[in-house]
Amino acid sequence: MIGKKHAMTTVTWSEDGTPRTALWRAENGTPAPSDIVTVDDHTPASTAIRLARSGTGLLWRGDFHNARQLMRAMDRRIKRRASRAQDAAEPADAFRANRKARSQRAALLGKILIALEPDHTILLRRAPDARAAFSHAYGPPAGERADGARETSLVSLVSLPELLGIIGAYEWHRNGIDIPALGSRIHPAYGVFAPTRNEYIDLVAATPLPIGDEPPVAFDIGTGTGVLAALLARRGAGEVVATDVNPRAVQCARENIHHLGLADRVGVDESDLWPSSHQRADLVVCNPPWLPGHPTSTLELGIYDPASTMLNRFLTELPDHLTPRGEGWLILSDLAEHLGLRPHDALLQRIADAGLTVTGRHETTPRHPRVTDSADPLHTARARERTVLWRLTTQTPPLPAPGH
Repeated sequence: MIGKKHAMTTVTWSEDGTPRTALWRAENGTPAPSDIVTVDDHTPASTAIRLARSGTGLLWRGDFHNARQLMRAMDRRIKRRASRAQDAAEPADAFRANRKARSQRAALLGKILIALEPDHTILLRRAPDARAAFSHAYGPPAGERADGARETSLVSLVSLPELLGIIGAYEWHRNGIDIPALGSRIHPAYGVFAPTRNEYIDLVAATPLPIGDEPPVAFDIGTGTGVLAALLARRGAGEVVATDVNPRAVQCARENIHHLGLADRVGVDESDLWPSSHQRADLVVCNPPWLPGHPTSTLELGIYDPASTMLNRFLTELPDHLTPRGEGWLILSDLAEHLGLRPHDALLQRIADAGLTVTGRHETTPRHPRVTDSADPLHTARARERTVLWRLTTQTPPLPAPGH
């Protein structure tokens, strides 16, 4: 399952007549290739694609920068071929064709492999020194475990896209992301959805908190980096309990909360939805995956949910976790409706079926680059997308006065 630690397997191949063995690392659970051949600066993109389509792993033995050039060349060829198959009339068909093409593209580019030494170095010309990034993603290298556990001294094979993703994610982690509504920076971890779409954060920052005699107790369900939990605490929540099913997200959120000086008011639990330490809250915030679809990485867990399982569970179980004055804030993009993946009235029906009442609706226009990218096959739907914060309660609104 994506988001959980996978047991590493070994792969074997022959190189220059010598048998070789390495650990196979794939954070998204991709199985090891059944066959591995070595390639280098002289391997053309057409040959690499042909081998990749046959399921062969391409172990790079040339210049590191040239490996990236090969990947770009392969990507251009794959995209040209895929673009001819994505001209679908219906938005839902265009979405599925786009997802299929992206999945096939990722599978092919993922066949380019890089050898990572036990100390997390890359023995290739012009390779970056990214040991800190790999330690951040995979844990300390062999011989540096603080708990004294024995580590293998085998080389690891990692796909080039995953390796570049780790390096990029570490830069996000080191530099952090400025969150204006929080007045601070949030530092995402590898494999944790980064809060780069600020519109949902701004909605939470602007919506009035439930009124009561005491500061509200709040839950942040699916906290990720902990950004919304921190924002709720900064806004005056008396206590916040954040949850996430991803152990990396839990650790990431705890570190962010600690760095922000909010650990006395914000706790983070590893849970598939609800905290085990509290039964009810005055405010429950949830920003679930907004598109029906199969995630192909830990990052996509924040976007895709095949059967909208998290959304449906949140709505069904929310009444059992609200205090009498409590509110649930469901933050959800309506892109699935514009793509024809969810009927327009389905969400309201699910809310009603759960015994919940909509007492407020706040919306904003997404600001991410794809909204204005006319070359995006889903541009028409994205241009109409809105991110909505639904205020939900278990209370029945009062009937209008006679004559109104």
